[in-house]
Amino acid sequence: MGSILTSLNKTIIVSTLVTLLFFVYFFADGGNIDIYFWQFLFRYIHVLAGTMWIGLLWYFNFVQIPNMPKIPDDQKPAIGKVIAPVALWYFRWGAMFTLISGLILAHLNGYLASALQLGILSGSSRDTAIGIGMWMAIIMFINVWFVIWPNQKKALGIVDADLDTKAKSARTAMLFSRTNTLLSIPMLFAMVSAQNIWA
Repeated sequence: MGSILTSLNKTIIVSTLVTLLFFVYFFADGGNIDIYFWQFLFRYIHVLAGTMWIGLLWYFNFVQIPNMPKIPDDQKPAIGKVIAPVALWYFRWGAMFTLISGLILAHLNGYLASALQLGILSGSSRDTAIGIGMWMAIIMFINVWFVIWPNQKKALGIVDADLDTKAKSARTAMLFSRTNTLLSIPMLFAMVSAQNIWA
């Protein structure tokens, strides 16, 4: 067991195999590949990717950003050159898979257009709630890919920039990351309430 848990790759492989056992059980119990299966699958992908995305967003905002001033200058390159680029890779691709799977899920459930219209045409409170959550998530996604990531590349020295540009880029990335943190709590509330209060 120790050899599995000391390797991230082995841990993920075993975790995936356990998940596949659940799929086998599903089919052995008479499960079909129908619309309900696809709804379930994309909801699972959506939650999995969203956990990666929001988990890293909160890591940056609750752990990394507040504690950077406490790290001695000679140790900061370890964060900026090693940890942050990897975390940002998972962060932005988590955002991408969350958005895509969420849009597919909304389509499969038949409320994509109504939710994007905030339930105004359908008169559905559920679609209004999920629509608010979807639009907040879309804004957060745009912030990740078109503001935070381009500015982090400059701030971390992934692309060439002078010191003044690096400082401005770091501040811009932080402010938009903080904006996403602000949006994340009501966004999650809207998403969960749409599935439970108005289900």
